[in-house]
Formats: sequence, C-alpha cells, structure tokens
Amino acid sequence: MAEGQNSTEAIIMSALSTLSATQISHLTRCVYSILRYHHLRLSSLLSSPTIFAHTLHHLHSISLPHKTLLIARHLLSTLHHLTRFFQSTVPPPYSRTSLKLRDLDAVLLLLLLCQLRQHDPQALETCPSEWRTILCTHFSKTMLSLSGTGATSGAVLIPYIEVAARCRRFVGAVLSGGGGGGGEKLGREVGASTASVVALPSVEVSDGGVECVICKEEMRQGRDVCELPCEHLFHWMCILPWLVKRNTCPCCRFQLPSDDVFAEIERLWDVVVKSSSVNPHGECT
Repeated sequence: MAEGQNSTEAIIMSALSTLSATQISHLTRCVYSILRYHHLRLSSLLSSPTIFAHTLHHLHSISLPHKTLLIARHLLSTLHHLTRFFQSTVPPPYSRTSLKLRDLDAVLLLLLLCQLRQHDPQALETCPSEWRTILCTHFSKTMLSLSGTGATSGAVLIPYIEVAARCRRFVGAVLSGGGGGGGEKLGREVGASTASVVALPSVEVSDGGVECVICKEEMRQGRDVCELPCEHLFHWMCILPWLVKRNTCPCCRFQLPSDDVFAEIERLWDVVVKSSSVNPHGECT
C-alpha cells in the first residue's frame, strides 16, 4: 500500500515540478485561500456543541453511496486547481463540484475523523459525546503546526498533494469495485457536460474538402461547423448527438468535461499523468 501511495504522490510532485515560479505562486495562494476557508468551517463546527451534534447526525443519516459521492465531489475540486495549468485550452469546470454548506461540513468532519483515526486508531474508541473534545484537541495541534510553518509553498501544497493523492486512491478503489459497488463505472462511456458543449465555438470552414469523420460528408467552405478544443471540426448536427453519449473527440479521443464525478476525476488524473515524468507505476520516464 505504501508503494502505491508513494507512486501517486510522485506523479503529482513531478507534475508540479513542471510549473513556473509564477504558476506555483498562484496555485499556492489559491490553495491557501481554500484551506483557510475549510479550517474556518471546521473551527466553527467544533466550537459549537449544537452544530457539531447536528453535523454528526447528518453524517450518520446519509447512506454509504451518498458519503462516497460527497467525498468524491469534494476531492475532485482539488484536482481542478492543479490541472488548469496543464491544459492549453481550459474547458468549463465540472458543474457539480460545489457542495451545500451542510454537506461540506459533513465531508470536512468525515475527513477529520478519518485523519484522527489514521493518526491514533484508539482515539475514537469512546462515547460519541466525547468526540468533539477529542477532535478539538487534534485539530488545534494541526492548526498550530500549520501556523508555525507559515504560508510557504511547501507548507500549503504538501497537504494539498496528500489530498490529491488520497483522491486518486479513493476513486481507484471505487472504480475497482472496492467502494460501494462502483466497479461497473470502470470503462463505461459518459456524455460531455452541458456546460462544455454550450461553450464549444462555431467556426467557418476556410478551405473546402475537409471531411466530417462522423457522417463522412464534406464540410463545405463558408459553412459554420463545431470546433472541439483539440481543433478537430465536425458538423453541428453530427457532433451534438455524439457528445450526448460520449465526452471524447471521434478523431483523437480528447476528453471534454463530463457531469459524472468519477469519470471527471479520471479525466483530470490523466491530465496530471501526462504532465508528469513519472509513469503510473511510479517509475521515471
């Protein structure tokens, strides 16, 4: 398991190493702002016995598939901040990443419980009424450690890398059938998101003789056609039905964003891997 963790984090580190100093600075500021907001949400949650009790009850009341989906949506947002620097044409963001505050609090609490469990497996072997006090102590130590290092790139991005690596391992377990029956998601086709399709430009064919590979008919000069981010052209009436069922270019398999959480994480992870000098097995290329 440790080897898998190291290879995942090595891929992310390798991808980050290709960014310029300006890009790293921008990413650090962005991630720091998000982490600070999440820490404020957790501080507010842990400081109020009532809010904590309601959030814990909400967490207990939702099903395992629902918990899985909430975590996936939360972790997916992590990859968006990184991959925007590795795509020459940045497509519209995944439209269902943001969570309602109630669900965000539930996810942050769940991740904090998992973190504490990993740090001290015996810490939660007590009555749930004592969990808030235990979590407050653990959270305070974490905040003290972070505040002591300052908002440097390393102090901010290392936790970010750990979350991104956890995202990959988590979705890998789900897609392989190890998390709530998600094995059927592996390899299935998904349609492009509505936002990404609406954002596709209409361009005029400048030269005749170009064939639409879907219908095999010529795209006549002067006619408006659809251009995908990979710059391949198609008749609008041909590409729209295609994108309803598949989020890939018929020519080169370039992937557009989709509204499927797990497919979108896989798409963004592929972007990270292609930007890295480390292959998926953790070996340098």
